[in-house]
Amino acid sequence: MLHIHNGDSAAGTARKADIPGKHLPWREALVCGPAPTGLSAEEFIKLRAQHLAAAYGANRNQCEQELQAQEETLARFTDHEEVVLWFEDDLFCQVQLLYLLDWFAQRDLGNTKLSLICIEEFPGVPGFRGLGQLSEEQLLSLFPQRQEVSAAQLQIGSIAWRAYSSPDPAELISLINSDLSAIPFLKRALIKHIQRFPSTTNGLGRVENATLDLITKGYGNFRSLFPAFARRESEYGFGDAQLYLELRRLADAPAPLVRSSNSSRGGTRDPAQILLSSFEITELGKAVLSGEQDFVVRNGIDYWLGGVHLQGNEADWRWDEDAKELLVRL
Repeated sequence: MLHIHNGDSAAGTARKADIPGKHLPWREALVCGPAPTGLSAEEFIKLRAQHLAAAYGANRNQCEQELQAQEETLARFTDHEEVVLWFEDDLFCQVQLLYLLDWFAQRDLGNTKLSLICIEEFPGVPGFRGLGQLSEEQLLSLFPQRQEVSAAQLQIGSIAWRAYSSPDPAELISLINSDLSAIPFLKRALIKHIQRFPSTTNGLGRVENATLDLITKGYGNFRSLFPAFARRESEYGFGDAQLYLELRRLADAPAPLVRSSNSSRGGTRDPAQILLSSFEITELGKAVLSGEQDFVVRNGIDYWLGGVHLQGNEADWRWDEDAKELLVRL
């Protein structure tokens, strides 16, 4: 039996809980950086390794080797009677899940059973944030509740991954307006993704607007800012590294919206130093947050959202919060 977990924490707990089988932590963050369609498996791995190395300060060759090792483990799925996917309801997890459902949808499962455990809460755990916070006993209790992945889930997962990785976000809009009930948390997650596009009001997505607002409310220290963001925008499922990257983008812009305690471009990649960092909103940041200025107009944009590469002096796609629509620049 092969278990695929979203990260090392849940995988480690599952091993200690004596859940039978091999436990693979899925070490990716497909919710951030380029994830375009039309690449070979090798090209996709190289592109992702380049992003992960640049974003998190990791060794590029090591990243590439680890991603390749994950794929090789997947390729041996027929060695197992069952493959169990362990994921949560948030956008971070749902994107990982879509990638895997698409991967399996393209293959003959043969005699291997594909199962799924996907939850948004756990009894007796207020403020549930993820499988990684559960105890051995709690995680073990979920194992018998796994459900076999249906043909409909494989089909929708594959369609959704291709929409996420498409250069045309209109495919996502069409998908959101369809029946996605086979994957219960998918529609909500994709709506959260669409809201990451630069707004028509100030050129910032929901994540950046929420973060700036929290800074103005006194959460300038990252140690307090991250948990405040996680409570407010829990459906994104961001880790501290993902939120820090968004803040660095605002701090390193030609016309910055925040000032960081670490003034060097790119900031730190050391987890301990990230927690010790702090941010202060600039006058331009206040103007952008109030809608008086536009971040993209002032700074241009070079930003990936799945398969969409926003670049140049203006964003080709903008989110209109009032109309709840994604608008294309003509």
